[in-house]
Amino acid sequence: MIESVAVFGLLAGALGAASTLPYLRDTLRRATVPHRGSWLIWGVIEVVALESQRADGARWSLVPLASQALGTCLVFALAVRFGSGGVSRTDLALIGLAGVGVAGWLAADEPVIATSCVIAADFVAALMMLPKTWRQPGSETLATYVFASLGGAATVGAVGVLSVPLLIYPVYFILVNAGLAGVIVYRTGYLQRHRGVAAGPVRHDAGEPRRMLEARL
Repeated sequence: MIESVAVFGLLAGALGAASTLPYLRDTLRRATVPHRGSWLIWGVIEVVALESQRADGARWSLVPLASQALGTCLVFALAVRFGSGGVSRTDLALIGLAGVGVAGWLAADEPVIATSCVIAADFVAALMMLPKTWRQPGSETLATYVFASLGGAATVGAVGVLSVPLLIYPVYFILVNAGLAGVIVYRTGYLQRHRGVAAGPVRHDAGEPRRMLEARL
């Protein structure tokens, strides 16, 4: 049993790294445009989730969480310069709402409630990037969300026991990343069929005024 959970943990860690590397590459190439607010929230709450799972007794399932948290923080660092969003009133309100979820984790003594607060904050971040992804699916890296969903599945195997506090976050991770991947695939196909053009990445020059970039995204 110990060997199997170790294998799943290492596999999930590898998938976590595999999910982030294409996104980092595409962001540096200016092919992907990360949403600053989303990746800020994800960076914070993945660190929180890592600590939450450690406190709940997780072992090998911490490997993919640590890998994912590191990659997410690197993406956010790039998003500060190359990303979009995160500064509008709506974005700031949603960031504040996500902050409430993080505060709920810190205040809750019950593991299920604490992890649920983290999931709620994570979901807010997904909602923040959804309008941009719907309009410009090419501004996101599909492989990132596919590998992240598979990593969530491997994390379930790494838990090794039937524990709701340890399983609800990786199960949620499978679903939310599969959902985002589905949006990218659906919208890319829709735009190609109905507009006759590829839903390619949003590119912009470094000197372009921010208001023009925000209007396009």
